[in-house]
Amino acid sequence: MSTAHRLLGFAFAAADLLVEVTAEGRIAFAMGAGEALIGVSDAAMVGRRWTDLIDRADHSTTQALFCSLQDGARAGPVVVKISTPAGEPERFANVTAMRLPQNQRAVSCVLSKAQARGPSGLQSRESFEARAATLAAQAPHELEMAFIELAGLSSSEQALKDPEGLQDLLSGILRSQAYQGEAPTAVGGDRYALVRDGREPTEVMAERVGRILLDQGIDGVTPETLAISMTGVTQPKKMIKALRYALDMVMQEGLSRPLPGDLGVALDKALQTTMRKAGALGAAIRHRRFTLAYQPVVDLSDGTLHHHEVLVRFGADSSPFPTIRMAEEMDLIESLDCAILEETLAVMRRDPSIVLAVNVSGRSILSDNYLTHVLDLLKGRPDVRGRLMFELTESAAIEDLAQADRQIQCLRRAGCEVCLDDFGAGAASLAYLQQLTLDVLKIDGRYIRDLQHGGREATFVKHLVNLCAELNVRTLAEMVETTEAQDAVRAAGVHFAQGWLYGRATETPVEAETIEARCSIQSGALRVRSALDR
Repeated sequence: MSTAHRLLGFAFAAADLLVEVTAEGRIAFAMGAGEALIGVSDAAMVGRRWTDLIDRADHSTTQALFCSLQDGARAGPVVVKISTPAGEPERFANVTAMRLPQNQRAVSCVLSKAQARGPSGLQSRESFEARAATLAAQAPHELEMAFIELAGLSSSEQALKDPEGLQDLLSGILRSQAYQGEAPTAVGGDRYALVRDGREPTEVMAERVGRILLDQGIDGVTPETLAISMTGVTQPKKMIKALRYALDMVMQEGLSRPLPGDLGVALDKALQTTMRKAGALGAAIRHRRFTLAYQPVVDLSDGTLHHHEVLVRFGADSSPFPTIRMAEEMDLIESLDCAILEETLAVMRRDPSIVLAVNVSGRSILSDNYLTHVLDLLKGRPDVRGRLMFELTESAAIEDLAQADRQIQCLRRAGCEVCLDDFGAGAASLAYLQQLTLDVLKIDGRYIRDLQHGGREATFVKHLVNLCAELNVRTLAEMVETTEAQDAVRAAGVHFAQGWLYGRATETPVEAETIEARCSIQSGALRVRSALDR
């Protein structure tokens, strides 16, 4: 191909580097600032495979970008990570690709320097919402949130044969169609959401994705799409609320109903829905339309029942987290925490021997009104001293740790121990342990599941237990589901355990004798003192 034709590659995007990739995947030509952009001279690139230059995590995205091209078509830009030797700073590049008709199926790629990209795999709903709002605020032109349904993909032969490989391939395909190569999120079943350039019809994307799947040997999948313009709202929090409304709508109803025209319309509908839900949730709290469940916590020193954690349930919902998150967003979490505490105290009045741990949100713990209400309840209940624990949950980050610690010390002086929930996940971090004076720290289950296999999780847990011992804080392991996990947490020096090995949450507390019968732990010499004994 002539140099004149090659230079046409620079005409369709401002770039630092032009690379020509053959149909066999090798670099046939390179010109520009290769050394500065990717750390390899232009001459040294020629003859190498393009996969040598791009980080492995972005191979599926780049391959999908190339596969989507027809003669004269352009795709991108997407942000990819450059493959660099260990120890060197990370590099990223915007990649735009074009297949010139006169170039024998070769792909012309232009690369320019980019900031770090987002995740390479599927994102969680929360991170996707936040990232989508940021992109919409920064983009120089209109974006849209597109939904694509790939019915039959999860039951395809490829999914059964290599589910992880298919997931990686799918993430790469969708990233290749997304604005700046941003990662998508799952929206139930075979549906996914991504942010993309709003100037191209979604039907074009659907056709392109179908073609890439066929190219990868996956047939029988016909993509369907819907989209909502990311216009009409400028404030990030309101934009996230509108995005969440659209995501929930597709999660519940699929692509059967048309979406609102833009985020402004979605926000109006979201607010109407919120008002209805707020009224219903407020009534549920006032009239105690929830139930309590109890999960046992075992003392690992002798296998005896130590206490039960009190969990809230709303109707037939399998997880209370969506309702709790909604209560936080609607400023109803303090009322909910108070209502659950009141019901818990009623249970403790009926059974003077029971020891319970009740959850309190990071938002409620900062509230003077909440603390005053708790202390008023406890004044007339000297019988609960030493039997009531508060578990500080990490669903909402604590913005003022100093204030939280002052509140916690008031609870401890009233005879209640305080436990920090789910340490190592979400908001809970070393800063919490550093600035809060606690009695117990609950280690997140993701570290416990693989603890018995050694490696990083085991190292983390052992160091954490040692650190807590120096701070006079006991530790509790959650998600202990096997005797092997039980042995591992005991060997690590953990004091208490909770999980399916001892029992799931039940409508009534489990008898101490039942727990002892389930445990095969021999009585140990380790004894721990409660906060009241110190």
